[in-house]
Amino acid sequence: MPRTTDGDGTPVPQRLLAAATRLFAERGYDRTSVQEIVEAAGVTKGALYHYFGSKDDLLHEVYARVLRVQQERLDAFASSDEPIETRLRGAAADVVVTTIENLDDAMIFFRSMHHLSPEKNKQVRAERRRYHERFRALVEEGQEAGVFSKATPADLVVDYHFGSVHHLSTWYRPDGPMSSQEVADHLADLLLRALRP
Repeated sequence: MPRTTDGDGTPVPQRLLAAATRLFAERGYDRTSVQEIVEAAGVTKGALYHYFGSKDDLLHEVYARVLRVQQERLDAFASSDEPIETRLRGAAADVVVTTIENLDDAMIFFRSMHHLSPEKNKQVRAERRRYHERFRALVEEGQEAGVFSKATPADLVVDYHFGSVHHLSTWYRPDGPMSSQEVADHLADLLLRALRP
């Protein structure tokens, strides 16, 4: 049975994910071998296959762990008692901040999603669709209440915002002129301005 932690107590699955994320971001998924991942994590191949069935599973988990956090946070915004503008603005800013906090993961995903098996690809698309549908429901709620304009269909509004989010990994730099929160505030404000009646 593989050890579950290393000397400093870091669980082996987290070590494997950290090593895979760094290598996928630096070299690309297709140019990173399982051997390189296990060497960087300081474990055996047996340990990798104990926790992840394949390199494909690692790639899926890189994205899935971020989406799980984002979905949980979106669900909290959506189900709060705050006014719809506050909930949508919070959700719109949060997805920007959490994407920037996990920029390598986002870059790996958009660069390497086509490497996933058809089954994993379908699963990821379903997870993303669930997130986008919950976000769209906030826009539609505000439109139905007359708080947001109906001039632009909710689907297009959501695509507009997530297009900006998905593009972050191509230009945002942590040492750049804006913090993640400043970028998030600007993009959330743009979204709300686009929805003004």
